[in-house]
Amino acid sequence: MGGLFIVMVGLPARGKSTVASKLREGLESEGLNVDIFNNGILRREMLGHDSSAPSFYDPQNQDGRARREELARINIKRARAFLEAEGDVAVLDATNASRGRRAMIEEFARGLPILYVECCNDDPDLLEASVQRKTRLPEFSNLTPAEAEQSFNKRIEYYKSIYAELESESCFLRVDTLNNRILKERLGYKIPHYIRIRDILVSDWVRNLYLVRHGETVYNVEGRIGGDAPLTEKGLAQANALGRHFSNLVIPYIFTSTRQRSAQTAAPVLAGQERQGFSPTRIALPEFDEIDAGVCESMRYDEIRSRMPEVFDARSHDKYNYEYPEGEGYITLKARVDRGLKKALFLSGNAPAIMIVGHQAINRMILSHFLYRRTEDVPYIYIPQDQYFHIVSTQKKKLFELVRFTGKLTF
Repeated sequence: MGGLFIVMVGLPARGKSTVASKLREGLESEGLNVDIFNNGILRREMLGHDSSAPSFYDPQNQDGRARREELARINIKRARAFLEAEGDVAVLDATNASRGRRAMIEEFARGLPILYVECCNDDPDLLEASVQRKTRLPEFSNLTPAEAEQSFNKRIEYYKSIYAELESESCFLRVDTLNNRILKERLGYKIPHYIRIRDILVSDWVRNLYLVRHGETVYNVEGRIGGDAPLTEKGLAQANALGRHFSNLVIPYIFTSTRQRSAQTAAPVLAGQERQGFSPTRIALPEFDEIDAGVCESMRYDEIRSRMPEVFDARSHDKYNYEYPEGEGYITLKARVDRGLKKALFLSGNAPAIMIVGHQAINRMILSHFLYRRTEDVPYIYIPQDQYFHIVSTQKKKLFELVRFTGKLTF
């Protein structure tokens, strides 16, 4: 009998299930037989609401501890049986927080290689958003959102009290799940498919990203930059056309900036999804706010040319590296947009599709993340308001297309 156990390790809301899903998809694309054995899913199936209370996870609760250990044993036995029946890789998706739990896994897995993958992420904003996503699960349906969040955070605290990071285990990878970066690794013996696994862990994956620019705004018509202008009549028509275009396609997560023009453009998409019985989640990320023009914010381009010729000329000479006085430039924008994109990919949890409704400079930076463009060319990427970019980026497939979603609009 051959096969490999991949054992996920990490506190709740650290991205373990997303990583497990990526590993399965990536390894299956190599022709391997892979399955995930998730303790949380098994717990909800067998215990339902009885296991949602924080006290169930209290290390001093002997009954709760015994039931959690039994669930773990059931899943480990199922995983072993899967490998004995010609499975190639069994992924144990759980916190596996204590050395005692990991010792039990090693006892059941005796004779088969084990690779531990520890998921780390302590970004406070991201953890808060992850917890809010977790509390939408049916097991919290009898609680208010505030009560559910408090309950889940208490659960995390109990896990923290018994958590032991990977250190003495023979083979492991510690991964920063926000930045897809390996922080530490140990390879005490040969692990099947190890090079492929490392490649999957450090790669940004997006199955379907729909990158949209907001519709026409009052400032667009007036030739002004920045600000928080609303959509024009034409912009609202563009947004409605976008909503109709995507009404029959499930988009679980829609990310916007904090600006009203971004939210207005996303609104018909959300409404269309809901009319079809879908339940999309909209998350506004400040990382996707348009470039800060500093002292030039809300000014017209011709005003900048006449009143601040030195600013106009300097930016025209090197648009990528130039920074507006008291504001940003493309070069400084890159870090926060990259961070926003990684947040969106993390929070969407390897969803089949996501949408980002951004701005001209923001979308240029996102596109440059997936496509090779010389930095000096990035500020000139075409970002229309009546078309969107469809992007697929996995190890096996790269797709980039510009799609029109509305016909000619007359006003």
